[in-house]
Amino acid sequence: MTEPTHPPALVENRLLLRREDFDDLLDRAAERGAERVLAHLGLENGHAARDIRELRDLLDAWRDARRTAWQTTVKLITTGILAALLVGAAIKLKLMGGSQ
Repeated sequence: MTEPTHPPALVENRLLLRREDFDDLLDRAAERGAERVLAHLGLENGHAARDIRELRDLLDAWRDARRTAWQTTVKLITTGILAALLVGAAIKLKLMGGSQ
């Protein structure tokens, strides 16, 4: 008896890949996917890395400015409270020429 043969269509459609060929295929597919994503985001023109760096720098600058604003606000409030306490102590101790 002879071995069963596969229909010719199935034999022709089988794809035998070596490991290296499969890795190359995956790499090309990943690159195409990345290119599509960059194009979808409007970053396809080769300046994507520079644009993303600039966006990150802008975000870092915004975070620094926000942190500095909070620190300045806290310092102003603290200074105001301490000044009020000093004026109150000076009045209580009659150092500021209050009524005698």
